Amino acid sequence: MRAEQVTDPVAYHGEGPVWSARWGGLRWVDMLAGDVLSLRPDGTIGRLHVGTVAAALRPRAGGGAVIAVERGFALEHRDGTITTSAEVWSDPGIRMNEGGCDPDGRFYCGSMAYDKAPGAASVYRLDPDGSVHTVIAGVTVSNGIEWSPDGTRAYYTDTDTERIDVFDYDRDTGLTNRRVFVQFGPDDGRPDGLTVDADGGVWVALHRSGTVRGLTPDGEVCAVVEVPPRKVTACAFGGADLDELYITTSRENLEPGADPLAGALFRADVGVRGMPVREFAG
Repeated sequence: MRAEQVTDPVAYHGEGPVWSARWGGLRWVDMLAGDVLSLRPDGTIGRLHVGTVAAALRPRAGGGAVIAVERGFALEHRDGTITTSAEVWSDPGIRMNEGGCDPDGRFYCGSMAYDKAPGAASVYRLDPDGSVHTVIAGVTVSNGIEWSPDGTRAYYTDTDTERIDVFDYDRDTGLTNRRVFVQFGPDDGRPDGLTVDADGGVWVALHRSGTVRGLTPDGEVCAVVEVPPRKVTACAFGGADLDELYITTSRENLEPGADPLAGALFRADVGVRGMPVREFAG
């Protein structure tokens, strides 16, 4: 399959697409610009600046959004105002990178060092009461995290491991029994953002490969979506019937004129539907 272009190259480092009827469609981030982008019905792009970094976002159950910013979290309220909480850490060499919500309405986001120092990062969980907890330590480039349709498993990528891991999950014990779901080879690209469809299949953006790969619940390849730019970053299901796979791309560190469609948003019909986005309960 081949993805179709939806927008011009509107992001330097596009990431984290999320579809929510609550906020009227698709949002994603221009991460290193600190902007949340939105795709308007007429095809134009809205842009909301939230800080130095806009790493990931999810809708809030009461309206607005929760947003991971450079060293912590912010809340967008229903009136559009932004409240940023205290920094989770003070080290300026580490930033947030990617996240998602668990079935119990808690928001997770993982970090990475700007210089990608091995083991310098962690995954944090923001609870609805505003408390923050470290749930995975010693990671390098924390990336996609998403839960299975029944909520009993969580898929997670630390890009430097070149694999997707899977955890068992329940509310009280959290993420346990970490094991390898799929290991990628050196020619496959680097696993980045991921999403899970309504049948339990896992879709992962393979950075530097120009592809998104669909995997069965057993980890077997069932589909490959070709995307013109090589730096594919993340994917999510959207559209009124959640049957369109939206794909973000990046032009980070590219020379002017190189890979001219990098930074554009793409879309593909992959023959399956996604799940409604899990919302933050805070």
